Formats: sequence, structure tokens, C-alpha cells
Amino acid sequence: MIYALADTHFDGEQDKPMDIFSSCWENHQEKIRNHWVEIIRPEDWVLLAGDISWAMKLEQAEEDLRFIDSLPGKKLISRGNHDYWWASLKKMRALGLHTIDFVQNNAYSVEEYEVVGSRSWLDPQSKEFTAEDQKILDRELIRLQLSIDSAKKNRPLIAMIHYPPFNSKKEPNIIHELLKKNNVEICIYGHLHGVGHQQAVEGLVDGVEYHLTAADFIDFTPKLIRR
Repeated sequence: MIYALADTHFDGEQDKPMDIFSSCWENHQEKIRNHWVEIIRPEDWVLLAGDISWAMKLEQAEEDLRFIDSLPGKKLISRGNHDYWWASLKKMRALGLHTIDFVQNNAYSVEEYEVVGSRSWLDPQSKEFTAEDQKILDRELIRLQLSIDSAKKNRPLIAMIHYPPFNSKKEPNIIHELLKKNNVEICIYGHLHGVGHQQAVEGLVDGVEYHLTAADFIDFTPKLIRR
């Protein structure tokens, strides 16, 4: 089975408590652990679409990554906007994690699917969008296409991205257009919290099946995407 979860926001160094944002985040790591071990089996996959740890450097994120590594199942992690610890694939793989690998300009075979992805970025129609954001978005589009191009041919695609591929009016943006053009079957995303849940788009849009998997949106429980 394939599950998904984003925005775990783990804090091994205990200096970024999430419950300052909402009481639902109290002891959220324990909630995730309890739900995870209840439903995930060793043979299952869990796709973690960004904002994994508050750590600033890879060595600081190691405790959080090893916690995830200790949980049942096989995991793929893609980057979120707060994953400042993210490093090269070589450095991340050098940690010697047993059940985790990382999506970065590459693709993985998971059950009958190919899993691809990138961080994505802020919607171009956002009021906060700047010329620098455009540069970042352009790079993320390239990275997402590289990931898709590296997938095995003639297999359905699941895309892991962090930012929603929609604007504040829930209209598809350029990221969605890239997913649609490449016949992506399923897309999981995160990033939206609290009142941001009102901007959630789920279900079929132009043939792409969307799932918002931000931890607080799905009660800190990995969501079943495919059996």
C-alpha cells in the first residue's frame, strides 16, 4: 500500500514548538508515531512531501530522520520550504538510513507507480511573489521535469510536491499544467495549515488526482493513497 504525509515539522532540538500555532499540534510527534505504527506495515510505502524537520543543518536533522527511519515501512522524502537541512543526495544517503531515500531530480519505482517530485514554489499570482521567487519557481519547474524524465516509461506517475499547485482562488497554476502535460495520475502536496486548509483542492482536476497531506489536515495520520 502507498500512504502519504507532509509537514511533520519534527523538532529534535526542541526549539520550534508547533503548538504555538494551534493546540492540535500538542505532542504531534507522538500522535504521528502512534497512528503510524498502528496502520503502516513493513512492506508499505510512505511518501513524505516536505517540511520534515525544523533543523537548519543536515547533522541537526539526523535525529529526526532516524526517528522516521525507525518507523515501519519504506519512505521517500521530498523537500519543503522549511527543510533548510536538505543537502546533496550523496550527503543524505551517507547517513546510512535503512528505510529512507530522497526525491531530487530522480524517480523511484513504488509498486506499479513511478514516484517523482520537487519542492515546487509559491504561486506566481501571490501578492508576495517577487522576481527572486520567479527564479526559484523556474528552477523547481526544471527539477520537476528532470524527475519526471528520469522515471521508467509507460508506468503511471505519482508526484510529490510541497506547495499546492493552485492559486488562492483554487485555480490551477503552472505547476499543475506541467503535471497535466506529463500525464501525472496522482499528486500529493502539503504546506497549507490552519485557515489555509480552506484553500485545499482535492480530487480530480484535469485528470490529476490531488491529495492535501499536511499533517494537521489529516489528523497526523498517514493517508492511504493506493492499495
